[in-house]
Amino acid sequence: MSTYDARLAALREQLRNDRLDGFVVPLTDEHMSEYVGTYAQRLAWLTGFQGSAGAAAVLPQEAAIFTDGRYTLQVRDQVDGRHWSFQSVPQTSIADWLKDHAPDGGRIGYDPWLHTKDWVTRARAALAERGAELVAVHRNPIDAIWADRPEPSNARLVVHPDRHAGKSSAAKRQDMAAWLKEAKADTAVLSALDSIAWTFNIRGQDVDHTPVALSFALVHADGTADLFVASEKIGDDVRQHLGNGVRVHERDAFEPFLAQLGGRTIVADPERAVAAIFDALEAAKAKVVPKRDPAVLPKAIKNETEIGGHRAAQARDGAALARFLHWLSVEAPKGGIDELTASAKLHDFRAQSGNLRDLSFDTISGAGPNGAIVHYRVTEATNRPIEMGTLYLVDSGGQYPDGTTDVTRTIAVGRPSAEMRDRFTRVLKGHIALARAIFPEGTRGTQLDVLARQFLWAAGLDYAHGTGHGVGSYLAVHEGPQRIAPAGAGQAGGDEPLRAGMICSNEPGYYKSGEYGIRIENLVLIVPETVEGAEKKLLGFETLTFAPIDRTLIDAGMMTPEELNWLDSYHTKVVEIVGPQLEGEAKAWLEEVCRPL
Repeated sequence: MSTYDARLAALREQLRNDRLDGFVVPLTDEHMSEYVGTYAQRLAWLTGFQGSAGAAAVLPQEAAIFTDGRYTLQVRDQVDGRHWSFQSVPQTSIADWLKDHAPDGGRIGYDPWLHTKDWVTRARAALAERGAELVAVHRNPIDAIWADRPEPSNARLVVHPDRHAGKSSAAKRQDMAAWLKEAKADTAVLSALDSIAWTFNIRGQDVDHTPVALSFALVHADGTADLFVASEKIGDDVRQHLGNGVRVHERDAFEPFLAQLGGRTIVADPERAVAAIFDALEAAKAKVVPKRDPAVLPKAIKNETEIGGHRAAQARDGAALARFLHWLSVEAPKGGIDELTASAKLHDFRAQSGNLRDLSFDTISGAGPNGAIVHYRVTEATNRPIEMGTLYLVDSGGQYPDGTTDVTRTIAVGRPSAEMRDRFTRVLKGHIALARAIFPEGTRGTQLDVLARQFLWAAGLDYAHGTGHGVGSYLAVHEGPQRIAPAGAGQAGGDEPLRAGMICSNEPGYYKSGEYGIRIENLVLIVPETVEGAEKKLLGFETLTFAPIDRTLIDAGMMTPEELNWLDSYHTKVVEIVGPQLEGEAKAWLEEVCRPL
């Protein structure tokens, strides 16, 4: 099992033993999480793919791995093309591929704890056209052959205090109870880990970079709840915090508990609750109402306390990033700095605040051609020096008790080429266009996405990722339901109306394969806007992230006076917010690089 070839062969042997002709391997866990604990990294174990989104299908004679445009380059670097075909999503899907490739009359296995009910329905229908069958497995065949599979984390839960949450758990549950009564339902299933963390004002350490705990929950129309989590994870402080209104059970008691809900009306989220939950409720003869879990929208719409916390976290994070960029400006021209060194140094600057709990994701530290890999993660094998005449892209963020950050800057090391400056300026113009947008209430992210792409499109260029994602409050760095992305981009949320209080990223980019990558990312808060004579309620964006944008990459001749004014005003705010946190050479450097253009 020391090679990926051996693992693929062992899986095929296990499938033969299980009387299966194929198996589907998603990159998720029992909670439909984007980032998962090491125990659930089945796709990485099987294939070597280290990205955060993907899936695979294995048949007796062929196998395919499915990724979207963010991972086009990365998947080919990490997965052996002799044994795996590379499939692009959303141009194709697992269901479509299986319809074309599964053996006639074959039995294709899936783990019902790792797929949604909608996926099962689509895959089953596609296979039926082939005369093949989709079969739920009781034991995941990868778990049967993964001898040294890690155990799930047993890290303790911690209380997320009301001074950061802005609202008590009891009050949140009462809001959910009122929602359930209006929906004429008895209980809501919460299976998304960030929904549970938000609802109960608790945080955990079970998933790298996302402060959540492996758990399930049921919230009832009387405001009480049942929380399913390993007992060794809960101390007296958490039990006292949860109070008498929350009954605590072992996590593995969740499925048997569902069997007791017969005759009740249960809300389950078809996007976030796995097929096994729907199967158990239907077997119990419960009436299942497919609705979005009641934590999703209020979690996305930040209250004033959470917004204040975000502003504080962003200011603190901006100072750390400014110190890093100053350090880079001094050290990179000397040589000897590489991607790993830079990533570690940035982490050190963040940690110096004393408030850092974790990174919000693995830092993307991409020098030269590695910057063109959208979700690149540096390793000892891929580590490149940061050399003169190249671009360095760093996308990073921190988890602080008062907020979650995510920021990308692209830095010219030495003199950039005219093409680099052209592409960077087009990305910047798109970033500014989105940042300055004013739009009516009810507008979707799909309607705004073109604002960020228009200047790239005008030159026949584009980027293969969304322009913006939601961000949690000391929670997931990628949080729905809102997104700013093209319609039909293959990820949910683009059709969610943007609402005041939501936080999104603004991150257009450009990537030239084999040469360089460019991305400019700030976080923005959706706020009400006032326009004289307006006949509709309007919204706009307040920028939350403050860090200098590399002036040497900007072709000012391509910018309009309005764009230059936005940039100069932005840099003035950077100095106002970040400057007082710096001293000496770092402060002088910040003032210099933020001079008006």
